[in-house]
Amino acid sequence: MPTEARQRTEQSVPRESYRDTVRRLAAAQKKVAPGAPAYSILVNRRVGRLLAAGAFRRGMTPNAVTGVSAVFTGAGIVMIATVPPAWWSGCAVWLALALGYALDSADGQVARLRGGGSLSGEWLDHVVDSVKIVTLHLAVLVSMYRFAELPDDRWLLVPLLFAAVGSVAFFAMTLNDQLKRVYVASSGLTVRAGASSLRRQLLVLPTDYGILCLAFVLLGAPRIFFVGYTVIFAASAGHLTLALLKWHRDMGRLDQAVRAAGNGEVAR
Repeated sequence: MPTEARQRTEQSVPRESYRDTVRRLAAAQKKVAPGAPAYSILVNRRVGRLLAAGAFRRGMTPNAVTGVSAVFTGAGIVMIATVPPAWWSGCAVWLALALGYALDSADGQVARLRGGGSLSGEWLDHVVDSVKIVTLHLAVLVSMYRFAELPDDRWLLVPLLFAAVGSVAFFAMTLNDQLKRVYVASSGLTVRAGASSLRRQLLVLPTDYGILCLAFVLLGAPRIFFVGYTVIFAASAGHLTLALLKWHRDMGRLDQAVRAAGNGEVAR
């Protein structure tokens, strides 16, 4: 005899095929963010959709999917720091990180299938992301220090700086969303989002986390990997510099719009 909790879970999952669930999820997909890179849109979101449909049909909650995502990502990060670089380990790291990334997309999609997310789920998702962003680059630092023969120890600053770039970018994007959510909603304003295009998605492709994951396939040749990793870092740092300037201007325009709408002083 199934328990009451299991009965509620079974009742929440519609009697439909896996393919129908995938179609329903595709129809409810979020709008593409203007600055989203190609891998995240064309690959990761679609793989996440397939995983989300399977997780939903098995009665998994969004938080459970986030937990599985963290396990795969954590396994990949531990392997980077502890396993001597080899072609097989590089492919294993890529697979673990890529699956973790796809499941990170899947948790929100599962939430939409279940009728909406929760504050606790959003909090958990952001905390897991913040841990991943920093520890991944620290693991690269450990790996390069232990196993690679770099021409100069100063190159070890690259993963440290990459950790800083990733952390600042994540915090700034999250802060942008929160400020717009609070002040735009309280003032009754509407913010018109820019349009996304394939050209723009391809242009920011080097900054895509999915491309960083793919770079670990080269981990068996540490110097070659580190060259690619450094190029991705340089692209990410340059993109962040331009983005911060734009976001600051956006916040200034939002300041003016909120005041013009009679919302009073904006907290700084």
